[in-house]
Amino acid sequence: MEVLGVDIGGSNLKAGRVVNGEIEKKSIKPVKRGGTYDQVLHDLFNCIDEVITQNTKSIGIGVPAVVDPLKGIAYNVQNIPSWEIVPLKQLLIERYGLLVHLNNDANCFALGEKIYGRGLHYKNFVGLSLGTGIGMGIIINESLYNGVLCGAGEIGMIAYKESIMEHYASSFFFTEKYGLHPIEVFERAEQGNPESIIAFQEYGFHLGEAIKTILYLYAPEAIIIGGSISKAYKYFQESLQTNLKAFAYSKQIENLKIEVSTKNGSPILGAAALCLQ
Repeated sequence: MEVLGVDIGGSNLKAGRVVNGEIEKKSIKPVKRGGTYDQVLHDLFNCIDEVITQNTKSIGIGVPAVVDPLKGIAYNVQNIPSWEIVPLKQLLIERYGLLVHLNNDANCFALGEKIYGRGLHYKNFVGLSLGTGIGMGIIINESLYNGVLCGAGEIGMIAYKESIMEHYASSFFFTEKYGLHPIEVFERAEQGNPESIIAFQEYGFHLGEAIKTILYLYAPEAIIIGGSISKAYKYFQESLQTNLKAFAYSKQIENLKIEVSTKNGSPILGAAALCLQ
């Protein structure tokens, strides 16, 4: 069956045509953060138009927002100030005449990992998407846990140090402290730049604090990380693991698995998986 998965990220709009768990074609458009309501919607339609076919059966979409999945409304979409209340489900139905399913983008990442990726063999795990922000999706007894309005797992909004966790465990940490995008820091680390390597070590400590909070709350079998920053895992793995040694319950740490997503396009696949639930 052919379905579409759409991922509204912090930096890009992505749409993929998915058949049998594989992305056959993908379209990417930059997010106009300062764009008007209609401008961003127009870009989203263009993104979908490039991959949809007459064989498409339904559309799943992940949004970085609080979401009402039944009514199909997204509220206060992150990084798009003009999208305060968006009836995405109705708008897409009117344009394409297909079934539409909506959820939070981090939930879609976790669902994609459960069905297609590293989460296949776990009943209970947490998916962490590390990018423009830090998103968290929760799988309990092999099912996605949404909470009210798909708001469960907003780990980035927890108070931490002088601000919130997201400012220390996402790209904000690198842009605010070092004035560089994490991709630039990664490229410099690959060239052996000491300051960039130290930056990732610091980042690993902060991410460790986020994971310890998750462990106290959910005690999952595994943490599966994805997003652009996960590509630099080798540079912050050691400091992350060192921080976790201070966790109060050592036996839990012994049994915890931390894995890096290897599935290309998990958020798109997870959004598409909404159509199969």
